[in-house]
Amino acid sequence: MLVTATKMLQDAKAGHYAVGQFNINNLEWTKAALTAAQECNSPIILGVSEGAGKYMGGYNVIVGMVKGMIKDLNITVPVAIHLDHGSFEGCLKCIEAGFTSVMFDGSHYEIEENIAKTTEIVKLAHEAGLSVEAEVGSIGGEEDGVVGAGECADPTECKRIADLGVDFLAAGIGNIHGKYPENWAGLSFETLDAIQQLTGDLPLVLHGGTGIPEDMIKKAISLGVAKINVNTECQLAFAAATREYVEAGKDLQGKGFDPRKLLAPGAAAIVETVKAKMELFGSVNKA
Repeated sequence: MLVTATKMLQDAKAGHYAVGQFNINNLEWTKAALTAAQECNSPIILGVSEGAGKYMGGYNVIVGMVKGMIKDLNITVPVAIHLDHGSFEGCLKCIEAGFTSVMFDGSHYEIEENIAKTTEIVKLAHEAGLSVEAEVGSIGGEEDGVVGAGECADPTECKRIADLGVDFLAAGIGNIHGKYPENWAGLSFETLDAIQQLTGDLPLVLHGGTGIPEDMIKKAISLGVAKINVNTECQLAFAAATREYVEAGKDLQGKGFDPRKLLAPGAAAIVETVKAKMELFGSVNKA
């Protein structure tokens, strides 16, 4: 069933587990993520970046596809459709298209402008019944062409954004998007702990979930992280399974070139990746 992300993340924070946000890129991705969630009896957040939204044909296409799948595949677990790293304009379009949650990423603005824009998005989204995620401190790695080093957010700035009425907060704690480099310093749990102490019950979000060691993930959850974003890991699993299929020459055997056959191993790999993450995050049987 289609819901906002607010209650699922409040429940996760209170229950000391995290709900995964799995970014979707096409029909196979969406179907695989929803299938895994249903099999695990876990709530799920389907993340959509502005680039992926454009690639899939637009936000209305995505809402229609997800609603249709929930109905036809009989998905009974809670599902949120969430704009990932949204611009101000992107948030407005997704509110209009029927998303159930948006992230306004004002982390590249000065704090006063981030506050002003976040305030406006919170008002508009809440009036329309959506949940809102905000970000403080840039998450490292590359997101839509912008490369950040993985800064740590200022806990007092986090408190100021939290007080605007956002439903969950992404704060940079040394995490990065994509693959982690050899010399990565690890997560700053001191920063996370300081943020949690100032923001209380507000669910916190960990971006760049791919490649963070399992013990760090579990420690982050114990310190108030209730939402973890996974994207690159599913892409790598999909690419590896597809490569194996093609390199084995299976696309040249019989009707092996049929896209339903060609894309099947990759889709199955996404299902397994999502299920493994749900296990790690502790969200299995929490639907």
